[in-house]
Parts: sequence; C-alpha cells; structure tokens
Amino acid sequence: MVVVQLVQWLMSTGRLFYSGVGVALLVLLLVYVLFQKTKNAETPSEKDETNTDVDMCEEEVDNDVMDVEHIPFVHNRISEAEMKAKSKDFFTLMNKRRSVRFFSEENVQPEIIEELIRTAGTSPSGAHKQPWTFVVVKDKTYKMKIREIVEKEEEINYSRRMGTQWVEDLRPIKTTWAKPYLETAPYLILVFKQTYGIGPNGERLVHYYHEISCSIACGFLLAAIHYSGLVTVTHTPLNAGQALKELLGRPVNEKLLLLLPVGYPAKDATVPDFQRKPLEQIMIWK
Repeated sequence: MVVVQLVQWLMSTGRLFYSGVGVALLVLLLVYVLFQKTKNAETPSEKDETNTDVDMCEEEVDNDVMDVEHIPFVHNRISEAEMKAKSKDFFTLMNKRRSVRFFSEENVQPEIIEELIRTAGTSPSGAHKQPWTFVVVKDKTYKMKIREIVEKEEEINYSRRMGTQWVEDLRPIKTTWAKPYLETAPYLILVFKQTYGIGPNGERLVHYYHEISCSIACGFLLAAIHYSGLVTVTHTPLNAGQALKELLGRPVNEKLLLLLPVGYPAKDATVPDFQRKPLEQIMIWK
C-alpha cells in the first residue's frame, strides 16, 4: 500500500516520469499488482468441493444437530473364528458379482426394490446429511424415453467425445452406444446426489462430501442387489444427466450420479471372462 500511495503522490505532483525513483516505483507497483492477482487467483480445478461447502455453511448451522441424544452402541461381538468365516463367506459371495448387460423381462416384486433402497440409505454420510435421492423407474414409457436420451448422447460419446483409447479399452467388454437393457430390465434406479439441501423455508442447506457420500451409498446398493439374487450394471450417463433430470422432474439441487438397471439376468446372458487383481496387487501393509 505504501508503494501505491507514493506513486499516487508522484502522479499528482507531475514527478512520476521525471525521476528514477518514479520509474522504480512504477515497476514496483506493477509487480505488486501482479503478485496480488496471482495470490488471489483460484481455478475451478484447484477448488476443493468440500471446502466450498464449509465456506458456504458458516451462517447456516443446524441447531437441531446440537440437540441429538447419544445412546449406547450395541455391538454383538462374535468369536474370531466366526469373523474369519463370515468375512470369507462374504468375499466368496461378492466375488461372484458381475456387471450384467442382458436382462430378463421377468418382474421383480417392488418390496424387494424398496428393501434394497432402504439398505443403501444406511450408508454413512458427511454430517449425517444423507444427500441422496433414489428414483425408481418401472413405467415402460419412462424407460423408453430414458433409453432415447441416453443412446442419443452415447452415440456422440462413442463417435467423438470419448476418444480412440477409451473406445478401444471398452472393446473386450463389447459394449456400444446401444443400451437395450434400459428398456428390458424391470427397474431402473437413478441415483441423484443432492449437492445441497433445501430447508422448509426454501433456505439453502450445506451437504458435506455429497459426492463421496452418495458413492458409498451406491456401493451399499450394489452389494444389496447382488446379495438379494438380482443383477445390475453401473451405467454413468455421460452428458445425459440434465435431460434425465428434467424428464424425471428432479429439483435444481440434484445431479445424476449413477443409473442402475435391476432385475434377473437373461437366460442367455454372458459376461467377459475377466480376472480380478490378486490381493497383493491391491493391498499394502505398513
């Protein structure tokens, strides 16, 4: 600030361009301005989503959270032998899970779908905000429209947006822009993340870690689907999210995260003969 004041004084007296001091101060002023711009600059890619949420919520503290009663945690401890058996059994079950793209049109009782969503809702979330909405689509007309929206964008994705390497990496899976399973599967579950909440008076409420919270909930949902005896495939509708959001009448605070067709596999369903990485490649002891 001293440099700026000196330059202003020299300019007012007409001495700025008639002295070496004036020129030096002008250079210093330029360096000062550039430094401030660099210091204050922040690109969107550098900005952390969660930090933004924290900044926004400084004046939006939910007082009800402070009054939540804490109760004793009930834990039914089992023997180590049982723990080992359970952990091994669960791995054996989940290791059979596969992404299936060929579905039977056979109906699934809606109560089963409700229990799957209920399980997903037990997932942990930042500050217990539970920032998720699960839209279940059974109506054939809606499923047809969803397929039209997705395939329109996917055809462009495969031909232009995704790039040669991406398309080449998908070749072993034999997946294309065509997504017939979006109509064949008896249910579509569209997972929307609530980027922020909306209070009873329309006020904006912060949702911490909404991206990762919803992603964890999706993991719970995938496990529940497989455990129940049904199949699915994780579909991320690239560039179709906004159109699907409008079709389903979702509010402004929600964004589509994942689309899951759910049902029984077709009798002639096939899957790639892939092998999962061994434990030594995905786990490190320290």
